[in-house]
Amino acid sequence: MAGHVQDRWYKTETGPDGKPRRVKTDRYGTGMRYRARYIGPDGKETSQSFPDRQKRKAEDWLTQIEADMARGQYIDPRAARTTFQEFAERFLASQVGDPNTQASMQSQLRRHAFPLVGMRPLGSFQPSHIRDMVGRLEASPISGSYARVIFSNVRAVLSAAVDDGHLPRNPCDARTVRPPVVGAKRVVPWELARVLAVRAALTERYRTLVDLGAGCGLRQGEMLGLAVESLDFEDGQLHVTHQLKLSRSKPVFAPPKGGKLRDVPLPDPVAESLREHMRRCPPVSITLPWMKLGGPPVTRRLLFTGPAGGHVWRNVLNEDHWKPALVAAGAIPAPARGERYAPAREDGMHALRHFYASVLLDAGESIKAVSEYLGHADPGLTLKVYAHLMPDSRNRARKAIEAVFRSQDHQG
Repeated sequence: MAGHVQDRWYKTETGPDGKPRRVKTDRYGTGMRYRARYIGPDGKETSQSFPDRQKRKAEDWLTQIEADMARGQYIDPRAARTTFQEFAERFLASQVGDPNTQASMQSQLRRHAFPLVGMRPLGSFQPSHIRDMVGRLEASPISGSYARVIFSNVRAVLSAAVDDGHLPRNPCDARTVRPPVVGAKRVVPWELARVLAVRAALTERYRTLVDLGAGCGLRQGEMLGLAVESLDFEDGQLHVTHQLKLSRSKPVFAPPKGGKLRDVPLPDPVAESLREHMRRCPPVSITLPWMKLGGPPVTRRLLFTGPAGGHVWRNVLNEDHWKPALVAAGAIPAPARGERYAPAREDGMHALRHFYASVLLDAGESIKAVSEYLGHADPGLTLKVYAHLMPDSRNRARKAIEAVFRSQDHQG
């Protein structure tokens, strides 16, 4: 056995005859009677107390501890008593990398995961607890995709807890656990008329952003961070090497999403629009930290800047320019006096990327090429998002088979 069971109600003394005898201790009849004790792999003693008439249970507990040690599955009970929230806070504090990703994960856990499982000790987690959490996330007003992000964050924390010896296996990986359901919502790209209407409604300073989004498929941060050095008018290419983003609400330059540097074809109409824009609004040299606050300073000659000459704040662009243009184009309703604009998630500047992808796919461009131009992680993601926009292959398949059979009939 890994240790021994102490009976705290009795002790052994030497009697008048010199023989050992059991006598009652001062604790007799009060408190937990049995204390199971053992030395863990770290060399420290650990114990667990049991009430009267549960000596067998104490011995069974020690036997289980010994078996876990032999299988390499031992979990220190003190570590197992650590709550999910306590461990998650330490886990988040130890993370390095993109500060935005860390801040986002921290916010999602605190707002949605901690209220559901934050106080649960790590050693008590069962798949049923995760299934219950998923059910409650799905019943909440948040979207399925956002619920799935929260689930992924919980899984990441519990995986780290397994690595650190706080629980034997991740309950999120059980076969009976399923991530939150994401509703099948198809991308509906804008018609050209809406693209042109929004473009016409924007102020001259920001009008060319529509040409970049619809004609090159850039993300908003990539457009706002576009520099003169990224333009290759001679070869008709646009080099996407960085973006303008916020790191804890402060502007920085950073690689494109996923670190996917890429070259995108630069159509002549977009190139002409960019030249005209630079003539009207000369590029401005902007110096910002790289990747995070305190990062090395990087200077870029940005094509798009604010009226005062600084970088463009995307919240100002969205609220003061983009949404009024959406109203003018009939995409969203005009707000009542004193009210804010309605949410326009489906009609954000990302809609221009959807338009770009739909045009390329309709023209017969391959999924692989579209994925590369969009900067997706892999063509599978592009196919998942845009497969329904690809030209119907059934007519082509039918005609191909008909041609083969007709050729065979002719030969016969």
